[in-house]
Amino acid sequence: MGMETRNHPGGAEFAPQATYLNTSSTGLTPARAVAAMKEALDATAGGAPAADLAWEAVEEARAAFARLTGVPARRVAAGASVAVYAALVAASLPAGAEVLCAERDFSSLVNPFTMRRDLKPRAVPLEELADAVRPGTALVAVSAVQSADGRIADLDAIRAAARAHGARLLVDGSQGAGWLPMDADEADYTVCVGYKWLLCPRGVAFLTVPEDLGGLTPVFAGWAAGEKPWDSCYGPVEELAHSARRFDQSPSLLSYVGAAPALALVEELGVEAIGAHDRALADRFRAGLAQLGHRWVDAPGSAIVSVPGLGHAAPRLAEANVVVSARAGNLRASFHLYNSAADVDRLLDVVSVLSATA
Repeated sequence: MGMETRNHPGGAEFAPQATYLNTSSTGLTPARAVAAMKEALDATAGGAPAADLAWEAVEEARAAFARLTGVPARRVAAGASVAVYAALVAASLPAGAEVLCAERDFSSLVNPFTMRRDLKPRAVPLEELADAVRPGTALVAVSAVQSADGRIADLDAIRAAARAHGARLLVDGSQGAGWLPMDADEADYTVCVGYKWLLCPRGVAFLTVPEDLGGLTPVFAGWAAGEKPWDSCYGPVEELAHSARRFDQSPSLLSYVGAAPALALVEELGVEAIGAHDRALADRFRAGLAQLGHRWVDAPGSAIVSVPGLGHAAPRLAEANVVVSARAGNLRASFHLYNSAADVDRLLDVVSVLSATA
C-alpha cells in the first residue's frame, strides 16, 4: 500500500487535535482500539464476564507481534514493561558477567544491569559498540533506535561481533518496531513496549526469546505463567507454560483489548510502507531545517529528528499547538502514519518564527 507525504494513511482512525509529532513519547490510539476498550470497559462495569474476551485479546496481540517480528508466537511473552524484562535477562547472568551497552541508552534497558552490583556493565559510544565486544562479554544490550536522538544501531555488525565472542544479544525495539522492520530471530532476546510506534495503549510490552527459552528463569512467574493459568492460582505453580508464556506478566487486560486491533492496523498498512511514509516526512523536516540554518543529530534513515539547542522551544511549540518533546537538551520530533507534509510544514513555520524572535 503506497503512502503519499501529502496525506496521512490513518484515515478515520485518527483525529489529532494538535500537530502531533511526538510518537517517540506516546503514539496515538486508533479509533478501533478505543472502541474495543470502551466496549470491554462497559461490559466489565455491567458485571459481564469480560475476562475470556480479554484473554483472547492477549493471544491475538501476541500472535500479531510475532508476525511483525518474524518469530512463532510461542517465543513471545506478553507483559507491561521493558524494565521488567531487562531485569529478567539481568537475573539470568552469572556474577561478574560483563554487559556492554551504548552510552546514554534508555534507562529502562540499561538500569536493571547496573542494579545487580555483581555484574560489570560497560558503556561505549553507539558507533563503537560492535568493536567494543570482547572475550568475556556476556551480553550486549542496545536499543535498535536511540530514544534521545533517533540514531539507528548497526545491528548487523553488533550481532556479528556478539556471535564471534559468544555473547548474547538483547535488542530494545521500542523506538523502531512499527516503522523499522524488526527481525527478532536475529537477537537472543528482544524487548519492546507497545505504546509508541505500535499504537497500543500503555501497559503492553513484549519479550521474544529463543526456542530453548534462552536460559531465563521466570523469577516473577505468577498464575498467568502456568501452562493452565486457571489451575495455577494457589500455591506454587506446578507446571509452567511450555512456551515463552512462562514469562508473561499478569496482563493489563483492557490494554490488551486495545492492543489487538492497534497491532492489526499496523499489519494492514505494513511496516515497510509505514516506514517509507515516516522517513519521507523526517527527510522533509531535515530539508526545512537546513534552509533555516539549523543542524540536527546525524541519524540517516530515521523517523526521529533531534535538533540540538532547541529543546527549550518545546513548551513554546506546545503553546502553538505543535506537540514535540525535549530530550537531552534537543528538540525531538517524530513522524508517524497519522502525520502529513502539512504537519511538517507547520512545525517548520513555528520553528522559523521562534528562531527569528530568539
